Amino acid sequence: MRFSVGCEIGYDVAESATLIFNIEAMHGGRQRVLSETLTITPKIAADEKTSEESGNRYLRLTAPKGLVQLRYAAEIELDPLHQAPAKLDEVPIATLPLETLPFLNPSRYCPSDQLARFATRQFGSIEPGFGRVVEICNWINAEVDYLSGTSDTTTTAADTFSLRAGVCRDFAHLGITFCRALGIPARFVSCYAWQLEPQDFHAVFEAYLGDRWYLFDPTRMAALDGMVRIGCGRDAADTAFATIYGQVLPQPIKVWSEAIDGDKNEEWTTDAVSVVRE
Repeated sequence: MRFSVGCEIGYDVAESATLIFNIEAMHGGRQRVLSETLTITPKIAADEKTSEESGNRYLRLTAPKGLVQLRYAAEIELDPLHQAPAKLDEVPIATLPLETLPFLNPSRYCPSDQLARFATRQFGSIEPGFGRVVEICNWINAEVDYLSGTSDTTTTAADTFSLRAGVCRDFAHLGITFCRALGIPARFVSCYAWQLEPQDFHAVFEAYLGDRWYLFDPTRMAALDGMVRIGCGRDAADTAFATIYGQVLPQPIKVWSEAIDGDKNEEWTTDAVSVVRE
């Protein structure tokens, strides 16, 4: 299925500032970028780099004083892989691919060591595999309220666990934290999300099961099949859509994700979806 995705971002720059963006859709595997445009106003020279490790696409520019605006638009084709849940087992740490091992460790927003005792008590008796990750998502969805304004850039999964409230990034961080505490590699994913209302940048997570990464969304706010991946990393610190060095005043953000073929009114409910590079 094909999707039209993109965003418009603006900043009123008080003095010269360096801005680093991660807003462009990732290339590879079951996600194909068919076309894309990036417009910067005023015209400013920018450095672009794709991380060989993560596939994240970074854009860096130095903006002069005044208003700077970016508009990114792309047409994306998704061919998500669906698997029967029974086939998705947890992988013993002794046989995990080495590149997944960093996603077992605590990170800035995912202190899995701090919540390990609760994770073991709450989820440790559940049969390992896909079902256990689903139960983690079920618990988060039931026990944590989705409330805008309840968290900020300093909020960790431990804070969310205590507050029992947050937004999509907090839900994702908590899911990652519980998975890692149980020995399941998990990583943060930023995306454009079809059927998300209201539209915004969305955050989900991936758990490594079987022989690849699979998407999970504890918020249950968007279709897994329609998530266009922007970036992935240990947590939100690796995938922020904008990192600012300097004094700026953010302008309203516009984000969109629309289906441009197939049944646009179809509501997809999927148990396990993978769109990562193979």
